[in-house]
Order: sequence, then structure tokens, then C-alpha cells
Amino acid sequence: MSKPMPNTYSSAALAAVRARIAAAAHAANRDPASVNLIAVSKTFGPDDILPALDAGHRLFGENRVQEAKAKWPDLRTRFPDVGLHLIGPLQSNKTKEAVQLFDAIHTVDRPKIARAIAEEQAKQGKRLKLFIEVNTGEEPQKAGIMPRETEAFVRQCREEFGLEIAGLMCIPPTSEEPAVHFAFLAKLAREAGVKELSMGMSSDFETAIQFGATYVRVGSAIFGSRGH
Repeated sequence: MSKPMPNTYSSAALAAVRARIAAAAHAANRDPASVNLIAVSKTFGPDDILPALDAGHRLFGENRVQEAKAKWPDLRTRFPDVGLHLIGPLQSNKTKEAVQLFDAIHTVDRPKIARAIAEEQAKQGKRLKLFIEVNTGEEPQKAGIMPRETEAFVRQCREEFGLEIAGLMCIPPTSEEPAVHFAFLAKLAREAGVKELSMGMSSDFETAIQFGATYVRVGSAIFGSRGH
């Protein structure tokens, strides 16, 4: 099976992605600084990530708690200003480690997880940036709350669990035009009174920026294709 490309690639690709973000932001009459680039380093090891770190990038995303635990503590001793975001699903039994490891979680999608995060934050004296994942396509196999539940769930997270909800996240259906889902998520965010939008990946981040993305999650365009 194919292996990830040798990642002297990542520093040049990172610069190219940053340039594309800036161009998309200018085209949308936005400040490029309003778009945060999460370099999605899932499945890639420290040797692959180091070129991006050496190039000055400090915001990374991981899908799995255990994978992040295996590689990021050592990297963070060398680069203590790294921001690490969990962008994959969170199991309740991993909540303690997730709160320890990460600075943000993009996949709050049910009251059980919201409560567990609140309890762990209180125990650890830590406040994470939190996003609610919305299943904008209402796909039965996909995580995320239903769009119609967004406003009530944001309110529940704030009032019942005392969480600071920064924004919303979505992953559009692969078979549909992402712009429709990005526009929809932006509308839901306005209605729920949150400002941040985590949306857009390697194939569509420029479109997401057009619709107000404040965080884009880009993996393969920076690190190359992943092994299987």
C-alpha cells in the first residue's frame, strides 16, 4: 500500500496552502488573519510533522486521542506553543485524556460528552475551545446533532453544563455541493449566537472561507496522501 510522501513536502505545501487561504480571504473581502489553518496530522508521525513545525506552524489537528497521546507530548516539549485540536469523534471514556491533551474539541455532539467535558475541565482547571458538530446533511451514519437541535443544544451546553461554546463544525456529505452546507452552518451559527465556524478541508477550504470559515482543517494538501 502507498505510504505518506516524505515530508520535506509539508513545508512547501504548507506555504502554498497559506497562500491559497490568503487569496480566498481577499476574494471574500476578509482579513486572511481571520482564518485559522489547522494542519491535520492524523496518521503522520513526528518526522512528517517536524517540517511544518520548523516552518513556524503551530496549530494542528488530530482525529484520535490515543494517536495524539503517542506523539504530541514529546513534540510539545520542543514546541510548547503548539495548539492541538481534536477534530475526530470523542468517546466518553477518553474525555479525561482529551481534556489533558487538547486545547480545543470540534466534535461536541451529545449531552453525555458535554457533561463529561464540563466535569473534566472542572477537575483539571482547564478551559478548552469547544465546537458543536452539526450533521448538516442529516446522514444517519455520521456523528453530529441534527440542525434543528443546534440552538437548543448550544443553550444546554452553556446553561446546564457551563461550557463556553465557541462555534459550530460540519463535514458536508461527499455527494453534495459543500457550499450549501457551509452557508447552512453559518446560518445556524448566527441563530445560535456563536461566532466561530470550523468547516472546509483540503478539497473545499476556499469555498468554506467564502462562507465565513474561521477554522479550516487541511491534511492531505499539506502532508500528502495517507497510507492505508
